[in-house]
Amino acid sequence: MSTRSRSPSRSTDFPRDIKDDSEADMRRALSTTKESNALASPATLSVLCYCVASILMTLVNKYVVSGTHFSMTFLLLCIQSSVCSAVVYACKRAGLITFRDFDSKDAKTWFPISFLLVWVIYTGSKSLQFLSIPIYTIFKNLTIILIAYGEKIWFGGRITTLTFISFVFMVLSSLIAASADISFSIPTSMSTGTPLTLDGMGSSIRNLNAGYFWMLINCLASAAYVLSMRKRIKVTGFSDWDSMFYNNMLSIPVLAIFSFILEDWGSENLNRNFPSDTRSTLLFAIAFSGAAAVGISYTTAWCVRVTSSTTYSMTGALNKLPVALSGMLFFGDPATFGSVSAIGVGFFAGVLYAIAKNNQKKEEQRQAPPVIPLARREGS
Repeated sequence: MSTRSRSPSRSTDFPRDIKDDSEADMRRALSTTKESNALASPATLSVLCYCVASILMTLVNKYVVSGTHFSMTFLLLCIQSSVCSAVVYACKRAGLITFRDFDSKDAKTWFPISFLLVWVIYTGSKSLQFLSIPIYTIFKNLTIILIAYGEKIWFGGRITTLTFISFVFMVLSSLIAASADISFSIPTSMSTGTPLTLDGMGSSIRNLNAGYFWMLINCLASAAYVLSMRKRIKVTGFSDWDSMFYNNMLSIPVLAIFSFILEDWGSENLNRNFPSDTRSTLLFAIAFSGAAAVGISYTTAWCVRVTSSTTYSMTGALNKLPVALSGMLFFGDPATFGSVSAIGVGFFAGVLYAIAKNNQKKEEQRQAPPVIPLARREGS
């Protein structure tokens, strides 16, 4: 109280030791603010870059796999990884970036992460092949629940009541989306041909079942990938460029082997997957998506490192709204009452989840024991 009453009359008669102490406190406060901003800036930038890269990759991959007869997903991913590795290596040779040289020991340690990434991208591509972008993005919210409970089991995370409520809304949005998708797809498929035929209904249901099956595998693989990468980054000490380079380099032989074994390389199938009238456009899109994969690979590792795996998944949840809207805008995905409602509920669940995590972080900071600066200790 006395300090505030004397505050307006600070002048040359102010005691020197108190003045110096006050100036030191001000410098310390400014330093703390700058340090906080320096930490917040990379986190915010990493989140924004991840959102842009995620939207871009979803749109490009949807365009490539949306062909009627496209079936060479492993070849697509192999080309993308090859282009991505070439771009990263070229940037290193040009002196734009630096990362450690290829090491067999690091490769053995990181190979499980690359293998998981292969399945994340492959199952995501297969899901997009059968599902619309809004349905795909809504169901990706379920990955957050898996990651949160994974962090609870392996990293000592905690799930609050508000977080659990947000999970309920995520599940609800997925159920609404699935119901709207089924009710829209079956009448549409019948209206294009002979009405009320069992073959038409069976074909539509099979496509939906395939899409939801791949979506389930994608959610499981994505959660395993994020949680495992968080742990391996701490073990290997990889930087963002290290993890991106090893992810793509190690995935190339896996994708090539799967492509040669499981996919039809006959000339007839190649012409069916890459029609002559759209071949140049498709190849350009694949090459472009490979170069753009540099962005998604780097921003994913960057976001996980400077924030947390849960924050990364939360960012993905909030990013679902612009991704879903872009699907309706560029690919003509149906904007029915059910699909729009599901997107709205999913977005609300993401916002609620963000609030819950923010409240949880503040509570943990309040419960943390105070840190006594060593400079203030006396007589020890």
